[in-house]
Amino acid sequence: MYEMLARHRQVFLPERKEPRWFSTDLRSPFRPGADGTPRDTYEDYLALFAPAAADQLVGEGSTNYIWSRTAASEIAAVRPDAKIIVIFREPAGFVRSLHEHMLQHKAEEEPNLRRALELESERREGRHLTEVTRRYPQQLYYAERVRYAEQLRRYHAVFPAEQVLVLAYDDFRADNDATLRAVQRFLGIEQTGAEVILEANQSVHRRADVDARLHEVFFGGGPVLRTARRGLMVLAPERARQRAFSALRERLVFTEPPPPDEQLMGELRERFEPEVKALSDYIGRDLLALWGYR
Repeated sequence: MYEMLARHRQVFLPERKEPRWFSTDLRSPFRPGADGTPRDTYEDYLALFAPAAADQLVGEGSTNYIWSRTAASEIAAVRPDAKIIVIFREPAGFVRSLHEHMLQHKAEEEPNLRRALELESERREGRHLTEVTRRYPQQLYYAERVRYAEQLRRYHAVFPAEQVLVLAYDDFRADNDATLRAVQRFLGIEQTGAEVILEANQSVHRRADVDARLHEVFFGGGPVLRTARRGLMVLAPERARQRAFSALRERLVFTEPPPPDEQLMGELRERFEPEVKALSDYIGRDLLALWGYR
């Protein structure tokens, strides 16, 4: 959706899709680091939109704004006229995909989803956290991510209903064009539809053992590897070496995710059914049927 909207002549979306400025309760590249040193400022955040033309709508796509407890009110304080687009995904499938995403970005070290879910209570006590999540363990509270009705209420509390568009991920997957046109109508821009069908953020599985060895070859290792790298650096500057590492990592480290544990998925659907019913009742749409919870 972000990539498709970015192609529209009446819309400007920055290359940095998720600046996460307004989720003040969560990790953000614009917030102070672990040592307390300041990072970018609000002016730096606004500078992301400086290239926009005067007649373009501007926006961004920080996905954690939906589960942040502060983002809705922070956005409304700055832009009460903002339009909010929310796309909800079937909870069990979303949690599985999120777990793979966390593994990919090293925020999660437990490769087994069932075990990762069981660790949630201990993580609330500060245990079994990674360096990435130590300051913001909320990232690994998987069950909290699917409290959809509660999340949506936070936006309805500070924005009129007509400024909040709620979509189901299934609609977008089934018909990119119709869903994109609905978004364009909501934004009040020309309805061009989906000129090009795009795939983005597909779930992948990170092979941790291969990833570790690859990092060792490029950035660690003993004297033999260090000597070899010194020779390579004469031929390849740092930026080229980083590009080579990223390309090789993409090919060797990330694979198709393993098939889902159907027993666990069934248990998750049973666990999340009250959340699906709450959202169904709240928005007046039978998501229990759409997502196979009946």
